[in-house]
Amino acid sequence: MIGDSSALAEALGRFEGLYPDTIELSLGRVLNALELLGRPQDRLPPVIHVAGTNGKGSTCAFMRAMMEAAGLSVHVFTSPHLVRFNERIRLAGEIVDDARLIDWLERTHDAIKGQEITQF
Repeated sequence: MIGDSSALAEALGRFEGLYPDTIELSLGRVLNALELLGRPQDRLPPVIHVAGTNGKGSTCAFMRAMMEAAGLSVHVFTSPHLVRFNERIRLAGEIVDDARLIDWLERTHDAIKGQEITQF
């Protein structure tokens, strides 16, 4: 985790013990985690999901720039990150800071009660 603060690296590290030993080709683990977190996806503004092999980062950057130019507040999640885990999450154009990300990670870890989950 190049560039991550020690506190953030520790918070991310707590999830490594929850990584499953087997691949499960379903959304079961994610859906279970979302239920334990109180279904936060139900409170999201409209979402655009960009998927595929090539061009996701460029597509997201282009769409973000267009929407921000139109005066919209845009939140973006991309994966993987290049240097710091925080790069994955932008709220209203700003990369999420360590303190906020650590808070989210700790609350998520507490809520899922040891259920198997990965960062993907």
